[in-house]
Amino acid sequence: MSTTVNKKDLAAKLVAEYDLSKKVAEGCINTVFEEIMNTLKEDGVVDIYGFGKFLLSERAARMGLNPATGEKIEIPASKAVKFKASKSLKDAVK
Repeated sequence: MSTTVNKKDLAAKLVAEYDLSKKVAEGCINTVFEEIMNTLKEDGVVDIYGFGKFLLSERAARMGLNPATGEKIEIPASKAVKFKASKSLKDAVK
C-alpha cells in the first residue's frame, strides 16, 4: 500500500516522539529543508549518512520538438536536483 508523507506528518512525528510543540517541530522541519535548498543553490552537495546524497546535475542545451506543431525548438541549459540513495536505504526498501 502506498503512503504519502508531507511536512505536517513529519512535524507530527517529531511532536509525538520528542514531546515538542507543534510550532517548534514545524520550524525544525522547515530549517532542514531550507538548508538543503540553500546548499544546493550554492552548487553544494548535501550528504546525509545512511540516507543519501542530494546534488546538482548540469543539463546541456539541446534541440527538441514542439509536440503540438512539430517545430524544432532550442531547450536551454538548466540544472536539476539529483538524489542518490545510500546503500543502507536501498537495502531497507528491498
